[in-house]
Amino acid sequence: MSQLPPLNGLRAFEMAGRSLNFRAAADELGVTQGAVAQQVRQLEAHLGLQLFERLPKGLAFTSPGRTYHVNVAAAFEALRDATDHLMPDSGKVLVSVTPTFAAKWLIPNLPDFSAKHPEIDLSILATEKVSSFHGDAIDLAVRQGEPPFGASLDAHLLFRQEVVAVAAPSLVEGEIIPVSADAMSCLPKLHDTHDLWPEFLRLNNIEDKGGHGLRLSQTSLAVDAALLGQGVALVSRFLVTAEIAAKRLIQITPDTMSGRQDFYLLAKRKSRHNPAVDAAITWFLAQAER
Repeated sequence: MSQLPPLNGLRAFEMAGRSLNFRAAADELGVTQGAVAQQVRQLEAHLGLQLFERLPKGLAFTSPGRTYHVNVAAAFEALRDATDHLMPDSGKVLVSVTPTFAAKWLIPNLPDFSAKHPEIDLSILATEKVSSFHGDAIDLAVRQGEPPFGASLDAHLLFRQEVVAVAAPSLVEGEIIPVSADAMSCLPKLHDTHDLWPEFLRLNNIEDKGGHGLRLSQTSLAVDAALLGQGVALVSRFLVTAEIAAKRLIQITPDTMSGRQDFYLLAKRKSRHNPAVDAAITWFLAQAER
């Protein structure tokens, strides 16, 4: 097996080859120009090949030197990439959330995060797919479910599931709020993939006379349709708190529905913590408590 060349010589050669100048490489490495020249000479002696032509105003590759530099530069780039994957950027946090959570809670609250943590680059991966901490390289994830989520994950409760029925004021104009069971049964219903209406109506002994209503693929779309007066949406209260406070939506009945599918913030359990991830976790929990 071939003996590896001196690594200091390889580093000096790789840097000198980028600028074709020993002085520039010395400045980047923080050593003298003579030290860089000596390290390259030692590398050439080890290989038994001349890598550079020494010119009055710099360097030029020899033919084998040019080919060798391409491969050496690629090897150092691979080492940098491997190190970046092993030691993630402490100023970046990637969080995986559903599109509804992103649109109705996280994005409206982001100005507060940016004001408190301008040094952190928070990236949002909004997808209905369950992202992988390993495969997708995410740092945090918001999941709706019930623990345990796995021995390798820390789970922090963000919101209890409390489902409320909301509608635009225009849809229930003329109705007494809270609406009666008869009125509720006749109102058009907005359905999403969670399909909560059958259970909600059954728990409250309400017959559905409003037809099948509009069916949408995401809860956020059901909320948007409700804002436009197209029907009543069933949604977790925390997602519409701001809309209710601004009177753009009304909780039309005091009846609610709870369950075990609460909202949790998940983080990978590891021995060495990323300060930016820790700061993001603290912010999520504090913002949710508000």
